[in-house]
Amino acid sequence: MWTADCFLQSFRTIDRCEERGMVSMGAYIEELLLDLAEHGYQGRIVSIHHLSELRDEIVERFNEGLFDEEFYRLRLASFDFNVPESLPDAKSIIVVAVPRPQAQAIFTFRGKKKALILPPTYVAYQRTTNRVGEYLTRVLKEKGYRISGTALPLKLLAVRSGLAEYGMNNIVYVSGMGSFLQLAAFYSDLPFEEDSWREARMMKKCEDCQACRRSCPTGAISSDRFLLHAERCISYYNERRGDVPFPAWIDSSWHNCLYGCLRCQRVCAEDRPFLNWVVEKEEFSQGETELLLEGQSLDRLPSLTVEKLRNLDLADPDSLDNLPRNLRVFFGAGEELRSASGG
Repeated sequence: MWTADCFLQSFRTIDRCEERGMVSMGAYIEELLLDLAEHGYQGRIVSIHHLSELRDEIVERFNEGLFDEEFYRLRLASFDFNVPESLPDAKSIIVVAVPRPQAQAIFTFRGKKKALILPPTYVAYQRTTNRVGEYLTRVLKEKGYRISGTALPLKLLAVRSGLAEYGMNNIVYVSGMGSFLQLAAFYSDLPFEEDSWREARMMKKCEDCQACRRSCPTGAISSDRFLLHAERCISYYNERRGDVPFPAWIDSSWHNCLYGCLRCQRVCAEDRPFLNWVVEKEEFSQGETELLLEGQSLDRLPSLTVEKLRNLDLADPDSLDNLPRNLRVFFGAGEELRSASGG
């Protein structure tokens, strides 16, 4: 198996070549991308000068009315397009795609079991980002380069860097990963000027395929424009605070995941090889499920329940807040279920 130690050894080999004047900075970049691939990742490096283009594209879409104002405020306004103070001499942005599986949580209520999926990125998101960051820090430190985290629109960055392409569903696809992936991006002082920056584009296979649009019950994927109507996506609503109810126009039968939604990905031919890729699994008993439906705080839950929640990255305050609402749509409706569960 290829390891970071192998990568460091390859850099030392290039060091010796550099001493003889046999290698350029381009060779370092090529070696970095090659070894990211050997590690199971895929990556691209682009110049820091593209930051303004990313910002302008987001702002332009908003000014054209393509983003719902509330969606923009909650999801997009926090992007930061300024070079970080921790790395003022940043020269490039490294964007990496990591293959990610689904996770599964099985709940029991009134004798009925329900297996619910957590799509890729909902479990171990920060741990995955940290793992990529630690890897890059280690291998680039040998050459005297550093990295720093970003708060950028990762999908747009990945597509414009040449790493990914959009699907008709506006989810990004990477060759060999489908859309079952997580993106991570870092600033670096690694010099890089000539890159593969390009206009955002959709996969050619999507041009003659309407599978995802037909499978979306909310109309979020429309035929009148390329950009998703994000304010109609189920994911937008099941990730919101627990005191925000689902809109009346969302039919309870449309829900298919504990968080997020996989309807458009499950019918996509590019994702077919990954649909059964489920790694983390936890099962909650009737008693545990009732406690979660009641919205009990972490300190009032059994230690075993807390451990299960942590394994699924559901032990944070935000998850504990909206988990009861999300569970109720699968076991019953509104006040009737609250009363039955003791809520």
